[in-house]
Amino acid sequence: MILLKRLAQLAAVLPILVASIALFALMVLTFCDVILRSAFNAPIEAATELTRIAIAVIVFSALPLLSARGQHISVDLLDPIFARFRLARWRDGIVNLACGVMLYFPASRVVDLAQRARSYGDQTEYLNIPTYLIGWFIAIMSFATALVLILRGAVILFAPSKLRLIRND
Repeated sequence: MILLKRLAQLAAVLPILVASIALFALMVLTFCDVILRSAFNAPIEAATELTRIAIAVIVFSALPLLSARGQHISVDLLDPIFARFRLARWRDGIVNLACGVMLYFPASRVVDLAQRARSYGDQTEYLNIPTYLIGWFIAIMSFATALVLILRGAVILFAPSKLRLIRND
């Protein structure tokens, strides 16, 4: 059980570490690009494609953990109604399950697009980075998020006392 808990903690820390490194690299890239562009009229040519890749890495790295913690932005217009009838737990569980199931379809489509990019030999313009690698990363993290949402929905519906194990800061 302790080993399982350690693996879960590592699975939570690793994607956030990747997102943090990508964000820091993006900040350094932007700073250097602005300085080079302003002072020497020599911008970093590959800054746009590196920015796009970094944003994809940041967003899709953080998505599974944010989903596990329930930290998505939500509109709570109907919360008083669900609270009045004590249906908030059922709503949250069903919404998490539905979102997890629905996320499977875009993730599988991204796999198809990544495979197509690989077969065509698609690469980025300046650095010649194979685009299928980014596609696979997005697909893997989307599948992980779908799994997390399905597990979270099941826990909310069938074992709500276990939900406190996941922090909701």
